[in-house]
Amino acid sequence: MSVQAAPPLEERQKPPRRRKRSAALYEVVVPLIATAGLFLLWEGACRAFGIPGYLLPAPTDIWNDTIAIGPTVAGHTMSTFKTVMLGFVVSILISLPLAVILTASPAIAAAVYPFLVWTQSIPKVALAPILVVLLGTNELPRIVITVLVAFFPLVISIATGLLSVPPELIELSRACRASKLSELLRIRLPYAIPFIFAGLKVAISLAVVGAVVAEFVNADAGLGFLIQTSTAFFKVPVAFGALIILSVMGVVLFQIVVAAERVFFPWSSSNTTPGA
Repeated sequence: MSVQAAPPLEERQKPPRRRKRSAALYEVVVPLIATAGLFLLWEGACRAFGIPGYLLPAPTDIWNDTIAIGPTVAGHTMSTFKTVMLGFVVSILISLPLAVILTASPAIAAAVYPFLVWTQSIPKVALAPILVVLLGTNELPRIVITVLVAFFPLVISIATGLLSVPPELIELSRACRASKLSELLRIRLPYAIPFIFAGLKVAISLAVVGAVVAEFVNADAGLGFLIQTSTAFFKVPVAFGALIILSVMGVVLFQIVVAAERVFFPWSSSNTTPGA
């Protein structure tokens, strides 16, 4: 018989408020310090080795050149943000009912899964020009590309969560003559919450990638378009600025999903903090 070691006495004596402060230290302060250290190292290396700005601009040059065209950068940022959010919302609206249908019928799952894998095996950069021809030179092709990039991991995560319910609970619900809808809403979906949010975290990150890929092919606005035009005219600091904004956007949106899970579903098993 295995005996699990008790946590150290000082860990057990930590008050809840102190544990929360420790979690905040790991989640906020440590990443900020690491990021600041990375930028300082980057700045020092550029200055010490005299790296040309058209190859690797220093962070201060990126900041100055990006701020100089701040309103333009803000407009491109809002355009990309709009595409990301529209694609993310549409991917949720498609993924949830599709996952429910796939888990409800093995025959439908066997028929649909190959098509889902097929949509993911097509390079989106190759598909984007075809969508432009089919849908026109508007925002719709960019949203479609974003949805195609983001929805697949969300479907898989939701379907896995819906199938993760212990069979004893399903048998009990059927013994109590619960309807299929009641079984879905009261048993399967609550069990699937950690899986759903795991998929949402992946999907929101991929939505940023999908929006930029679409903007590389067909756009007259957006951070992907700004990166293309900046590099074409050798304004490399502006391109790096757009790249950093994209990274920040992805991190912020990811953390919003994490915060939503903690606020609305604090009992979710994925809410454990590493190192806390």
